[in-house]
Amino acid sequence: MSDIKKVVLAYSGGLDTSVIAKWIQETYNCEVVTFTADLGQGEEVAPARAKAEALGIKEIYIEDLREEFVRDYVFPMFRANTIYEGEYLLGTSIARPLIAKRLIEIANETGADAISHGATGKGNDQVRFELGAYALKPGVKVIAPWREWDLTSREKLMAYCEQHDIPVDFNKQGKKSPYSMDANLLHISYEGGILEDPWAEAEEDMWRWSVSPEAAPDQPEYIELTYEKGDIVAIDGKKMTPAEVLTYLNEVGGKHGIGRLDIVENRYVGMKSRGCYETPGGTIMLRAHRAIESLTLDREAAHLKDELMPKYAEVIYNGYWWSPERLMLQEMIDASQQTVNGDVRLKLYKGNVIVAGRRSDDSLFDESIATFEDDAGAYDQKDAEGFIKLNALRLRIAASKGRSPLKLK
Repeated sequence: MSDIKKVVLAYSGGLDTSVIAKWIQETYNCEVVTFTADLGQGEEVAPARAKAEALGIKEIYIEDLREEFVRDYVFPMFRANTIYEGEYLLGTSIARPLIAKRLIEIANETGADAISHGATGKGNDQVRFELGAYALKPGVKVIAPWREWDLTSREKLMAYCEQHDIPVDFNKQGKKSPYSMDANLLHISYEGGILEDPWAEAEEDMWRWSVSPEAAPDQPEYIELTYEKGDIVAIDGKKMTPAEVLTYLNEVGGKHGIGRLDIVENRYVGMKSRGCYETPGGTIMLRAHRAIESLTLDREAAHLKDELMPKYAEVIYNGYWWSPERLMLQEMIDASQQTVNGDVRLKLYKGNVIVAGRRSDDSLFDESIATFEDDAGAYDQKDAEGFIKLNALRLRIAASKGRSPLKLK
């Protein structure tokens, strides 16, 4: 007999987690608490309560976490200009630590001794959920049904639902999406279906947040973003909360065909996976943040940030948000952002985010030094001679000893 009395399940209300809720009740003979996080995914959230109630769930948590998600997770990540493997803006990865945190908090509130999730044994999310949970509650038990049960196909899941009278959406008439999708305020991802063939182009009707660049307006649109300490606080002079900022940028970016991505990424579990992503707001944020940093950050500080970023991205992708190394990196990144203040003007046009101006009271740009006109002695060009000769010294010595690069080639 299981010693588990109560389990907190990360519950979307979809096929997998509905089956999981019932399966846990039967397999472990225990209570199930459902937790549904509203991170901006939209239509999935509203029916979750009714679906949980239909499964006999008594304790149901449905929480709007959009502001916390953007403020405490998305914004800190974008202060680092974070990109995984040169392309991926980590829209799925960054949502998992918040869900893990709330799973543990709810477990503490309800006296539960275990948590559960619907991540498969092939994916990264199982790692992210569980690393976060163990970091915040070392003794918590984790139930991962996809690593335990024999319901290894959609057909078996559907048969289980029919057998147990589980009300899920697959019984409805009409066309169902062939893709496995994950959405939040930062992005929407697509996997499966024809995308499992890396040569196959994604179908146009797959995309939900953006038009194709070809179908975008023929006239560009200008927007102005205001930064304080590395975060956007206003757009076109209107103050906005973090969630409002990202919502607006998603809408305007999607309208102009911005933020589509088709990549093959290296998963933490060792396999390659092809996926498509829509991240219109994040794409705009990344371009604008680098623009304001180019004006306000010291050269070596900026270069050091660029060196740290791939490590920071890997830490998030691999599920180590709650690790000492991420916290240490965040302290360094945030320290660099104290002077990242000012405005960036962007031109959005047919899939492109074009910087059309930037200004800051903390700018390190000095026109009197950078000018091609008369600088009135602000910069002594003769100073460059010694600098060049010192840096060339080792090259000249090597060439004089017969080690010219042309001879060694």
